[in-house]
Amino acid sequence: MMLLLFMSLIIIIISNIMMFMSLILSKKSFMDREKNSPFECGFDPKSSARIPFSLHFFLITVIFLIFDIEIALIFPLIYSFYLVNFFSMMKISFFFLLILLIGLYHEWNQNMLNWTN
Repeated sequence: MMLLLFMSLIIIIISNIMMFMSLILSKKSFMDREKNSPFECGFDPKSSARIPFSLHFFLITVIFLIFDIEIALIFPLIYSFYLVNFFSMMKISFFFLLILLIGLYHEWNQNMLNWTN
């Protein structure tokens, strides 16, 4: 046991020494203009690489993905009704649906479902 602890300690110390040495010896320059600009065939870009992004569209996309994953979790739940005890499965499914409804109520309460903004 002591040998394992000692070897683990040595490995951790050696890896930390290597990380600190790589930080000290690296020649990165964070203020380099060419590295901070987007690459466009060797020329300066004609327009900004940062396009304005709609946060409302992003929130709608995240909500869609969450509900899509929830539906993917509900399908095996429906199939397992035939395999296990009916009352225990009903409790689990009601609890799962209650969590989904609470999340939907929270999104509705925060006006995240308002499509007209």
